[in-house]
Amino acid sequence: MHLNIRQKVILGFAACALVIGFVGWFSYHYLHAIELKQHVVQIADDLREIVLEIRRYEKNYLLYGKEEDLRENQAYTEKALEVLATLVPDVKNLKVASQMDTFKKELITYRGLMGQLAEPGKRGQADRSLEEQLRTRGKVLVDLSVKLVAFERLRILEIITTLKTQLLITLIAFLAFMGFLFYIVSRKIITPLRVIENTTKRIALGNFKPLPVLDTRDETQRVVEAFNRMVAELERRQDQLVQGKKMSSLGVLTAGIAHQLNNPLNNISTSCQIILEELDHSDLDFVRKMLTNVEQEVYRARDIVKGLLEFSRVREFSLKFIPLEDVIRRSIRLISSQVPPGIDIVEEVPWDLILELDAQRMQEVFLNLLMNAIQAIKETPGVIRVAAAADPANHEAVITIEDTGVGIPKEELDRVFDPFFTTKEVGAGTGLGLSIVYGIIEKHHGRIAVESKEGEGTRFIIRLPFNPYVKPERAAA
Repeated sequence: MHLNIRQKVILGFAACALVIGFVGWFSYHYLHAIELKQHVVQIADDLREIVLEIRRYEKNYLLYGKEEDLRENQAYTEKALEVLATLVPDVKNLKVASQMDTFKKELITYRGLMGQLAEPGKRGQADRSLEEQLRTRGKVLVDLSVKLVAFERLRILEIITTLKTQLLITLIAFLAFMGFLFYIVSRKIITPLRVIENTTKRIALGNFKPLPVLDTRDETQRVVEAFNRMVAELERRQDQLVQGKKMSSLGVLTAGIAHQLNNPLNNISTSCQIILEELDHSDLDFVRKMLTNVEQEVYRARDIVKGLLEFSRVREFSLKFIPLEDVIRRSIRLISSQVPPGIDIVEEVPWDLILELDAQRMQEVFLNLLMNAIQAIKETPGVIRVAAAADPANHEAVITIEDTGVGIPKEELDRVFDPFFTTKEVGAGTGLGLSIVYGIIEKHHGRIAVESKEGEGTRFIIRLPFNPYVKPERAAA
């Protein structure tokens, strides 16, 4: 049977309450015993004082034979018996009860001896044997009274020591239990909540890696499973968002692509017209040359359409070792129709820089950044520079895309990667481009940062994992 967190917490607090009640009852029991024994000690002290008075008057009587001393001795003896009579009910369940009985018997025996000695004619006969018995019994009474006090005081000390030991053990056990309870609460509640909190922040930045599900069979497991379902749904929506953004980019690129296709189609049409006009009296070399031009223009148009199709096609995320230069050049070629006159795109990427990339998604990254750079340059001339270099010491490649545009205000730099944040005019952008870029870079286990100064331009810096041992031929294979 597996208990859920609520049941575990209730069980823990019930056990804690039970332990506290148990300790409280024992503590009360010990304190009550101490109170009773303190009362016994007080009475035992009184008995000892009474016995000393009995012995004092006994000695006086034996020395001087005064009736007054005899009466006082007998009065104190009766008083001692009365004190014992009031005490016996309180101590009948205590260990001292047997000593009280012995004390009472000795006291009665002493009273009897004293009575015999006081009979008429006894003093005159000088019964030395009876006096010796009386003194012996008197000494026994004194010893018993002292032992009673010492015995009860020792028992009080033992109870106090036991109580202290019990309270110490209880405190240690309670602290151990609280530590265990804190461990359970921390492990089962606080730690999963902290993981969920951190994962939520990570998801907000575009990383949709699910949480590991532990077989705890409680609320935590169900929360994590529900959270992972939410993450999967968010990732699916993110992919839909990326595809929607891609379609939006295609819409922006359509006019320029149509213009790019128009040139090879015009060349093909012109070559065909020349061949038809010169077909009857032209030589084969001339026809071959025209047809070769047609073939080249067809290939050119095919490459343009192929680039569009590859960019728009939906694919699973897949990393492959490919030259970074190919991805950047395809991106520049796709966006070239959107570059206004007076803006130059400078590409400085080594041909042999091989990275593990999802080419389609990285193309989306570069298209977003290049489009932002183009829109940031309000006045021409302007330059957009795309550069890359390997950093083998840190096992990463550093890619920079910088422009000479208007820049980003300092107070907005920390928010540029937030979803739906945009510095563009209303209707000019959704604020999703850089958020998607951030998520794609995170998926590649990389990092992206931005530097900007108003009026001077903006630089995006991308750092991606780099393996210096991967050579171009391996990628080509």
